Order: sequence, then structure tokens, then C-alpha cells
Amino acid sequence: MSLNHTNNTSDLRFQSHNTKNKQKPISPSALKMAPSPFTSLPFVFFTLLSILHLSHCKTLKRDVKALNEIKASLGWRVVYAWVGDDPCGDGDLPPWSGVTCSTVGDYRVVTELEVYAVSIVGPFPTAVTSLLDLTRLDLHNNKLTGPIPPQIGRLRRLKILNLRWNKLQDAIPPEIGQLKSLTHLYLSFNNFKGEIPKELANLPDLRYLHLHENRLTGRIPPELGTLQNLRHLDAGNNHLVGTLRELIRIEGCFPALRNLYLNNNYFTGGVPAQLANLTSLEILYLSYNKMSGVIPSSIAHIPKLTYLYLDHNQFSGRIPDPFYKHLFLKEMYLEGNAFRPGVNPIGFHKVLEVSDSDFLA
Repeated sequence: MSLNHTNNTSDLRFQSHNTKNKQKPISPSALKMAPSPFTSLPFVFFTLLSILHLSHCKTLKRDVKALNEIKASLGWRVVYAWVGDDPCGDGDLPPWSGVTCSTVGDYRVVTELEVYAVSIVGPFPTAVTSLLDLTRLDLHNNKLTGPIPPQIGRLRRLKILNLRWNKLQDAIPPEIGQLKSLTHLYLSFNNFKGEIPKELANLPDLRYLHLHENRLTGRIPPELGTLQNLRHLDAGNNHLVGTLRELIRIEGCFPALRNLYLNNNYFTGGVPAQLANLTSLEILYLSYNKMSGVIPSSIAHIPKLTYLYLDHNQFSGRIPDPFYKHLFLKEMYLEGNAFRPGVNPIGFHKVLEVSDSDFLA
């Protein structure tokens, strides 16, 4: 069962000033430097007092009720490791697998819920939206159906929301734009439809936005370009329309964007010279659209451009020489266009597969 999974996202998890309901191992070097017990009695006393305080804290009834409500639903009975009534642990019983708790005052609250790849079926558990101290919600790779409820906007402390690889449907709720602390949003590989809500532009700390492999329509809101920390935008494999010129029309847009995936959609128009203003860009994936025109030489001056995918569009003309002299450009795919004879690709053609975990640093 994947409930105890850890990965390189640990550094992004909620770091509370309160005591965490987890113990970290002490390194040998730390033991060598540890002071004599006779000189650190106040510290030892304080530590023991903190442990006793934690063990006697009660879990907030709101969180106990919410998680027991989820536990009782038919589709969650596959989570056999949830023993007892208290998700944060009770007496000799440990916290439920996938549940992380922290102390706030005289109570314990649930701050992380990670239950993924265990074939949970049924609708998105609305009771989750009662866990108001939640900073991480990871339910990916299950069989959740139906919409994300609008009550998701209540989770104002949420930093990571990972719902990819489910069967969720309907529109992406604009209430996600109320999650002001959100840094990672993973909604890929579902059945979402409708337009991308412009309210996502209200997430000032958002760094990674994964929307690929859905049924989204309409245009990508250019307001997303105002997100000062957005590094990765993947809207590939949808039914999106529009032009790059529309997307980057706001002056100074996408200042931190490294990876832009728009492949397998219905984008038209050309590659505007202004795209060179996205100076942090490293991956530009435009394959399988209906784009046309010539490729401006200014794009070759994006300093760290490493992967450029232009294949299977309607581009024409020639590829300017600066592309072939670029210090970082490793791959440039061109086939399936109307370029002049003699235009050559760079690198060997292969399917670009980048997992979500590669962008969690």
C-alpha cells in the first residue's frame, strides 16, 4: 500500500512552529555533539514535557468527525490501516496511515492526508473540506468520480493539492482560486471539461500547474501570466484553442516560467517574437497543433532554451541559423510541417515523458 510513500516533496510540506506528531531520527554526528545530560537538564525536561503534552492532547472533534465520516463510506473500506476512532492516534494505537497531525494549542489537528494508489472509488469526499488545517491533500491514482466540490475553497492553508489519475469530472471549480497558499496543483489525467478558471491567477505562490490529459476547452486565461512564481504550466492533450500571442499579451508575463506544454490542442497562429521575453523558458512543447508561419530568430536568443518541439503543425520557411548555434538547445523537432527542404532537426526524436515528481523541487 502506498500510504507510507515519501518523496522529494518532503521539503515542501507544512512546517509548523508547533510540535509535529512524528519523530525524526538523530544522526550519529548529532549524538557526538550532544551536550552532557548534566548540562542540558532544562532541555531534557522541556522535551519530556512536550511529549507528555502531545500524548495528552485531544484531536479536534471537527477532524475526528470528518475522517471517520470518510472512513465509513463504502469506497474507502479498502483503507484497512485506519484502526480506531482517532486519526491522530489514541492510546496504544498509532496515527492512521497517510494522516499527519500537529498540535495547535491544546488540540491535535490533521495537517496532511495522503491516501493514494489504493483503488478508492466513489465521489470526491466532501468531508475533507472540513479539515481546515490541511496543508497537503494527495488522493492521486484512485478511482474518484464526480466534481470537486466548491467547498474546496475552505482549505485556505493548503499548499499541495494532488488529484491526478482519477476519474473526476465537470468543471474545475473557481473556488480553487481561494487557496492562497497553494504552490502545487495537479489535476492531470482526469475528465475535467469546460474552461480553465481565470481565478487560478489569484494564487500568488503557485509554482506548478498540471492540467494535461483532460477535456478542457476554450482559451488559457492570459491572467495566468501574472503569476510571478509559476515555473511549470502543462495544458497539453486537451481541446484548447487560441494563439500564443493572446496568451502572452500581458507585459512582463510569466517571469519565472521554465516549462510550457501546449501540445495536442488546437492552437493556431504563429510563434510571436515576443515569446523571447520569457527568458526563463527551458522547454517549449507545441507539437500537434494547427500553428503556422515562420519561426522568428528571436526565439533562439532565449538563453536556456533546451527542448523545442514544433513538430506536426503548419510552420513554413526556414529555421534561422542561431538555433543551430544555441549553447543549450539539445532537441528541436520539426517533422510534420512545411519547412523548406534541408531544414534539419536537432537531437533524436523520442517521446518526451516527464513525470510530475520531476518538478517537485
